[in-house]
Amino acid sequence: MISLTEAAAKEVLKIVEQHQQNQPDDEGASTATATKEMFLRVGVTGGGCSGFKQTLDLTETKTDNDEVFEHHGVSVVCDTKSHIYLDGAKVDFKTTTMGSGFVFDIPMATGQCGCGSSFSA
Repeated sequence: MISLTEAAAKEVLKIVEQHQQNQPDDEGASTATATKEMFLRVGVTGGGCSGFKQTLDLTETKTDNDEVFEHHGVSVVCDTKSHIYLDGAKVDFKTTTMGSGFVFDIPMATGQCGCGSSFSA
């Protein structure tokens, strides 16, 4: 399972709300009318200085091959291959004097780069 902290979920919901308010209608004007359900897609790609890079994205689609988790009002989807590496991971949102952003805690990681954007397993 992949989990979101309450802080991460609040930030995702805020981003989704902003995204939905900025969607143009048929005439090109912004509107906040009914929109499709949004999911937070969590995944892993090859790359980064440690071998694997974690990814976050908002999406309106999920597939039959996705694992689905609900946390604090956010639907999280993850493809089955990425879930192998991210099982047990927790996504948090932190604000520091250097900035703010989403932070992964991945129990399966055997190492992590200095900036925290990639990991090894």
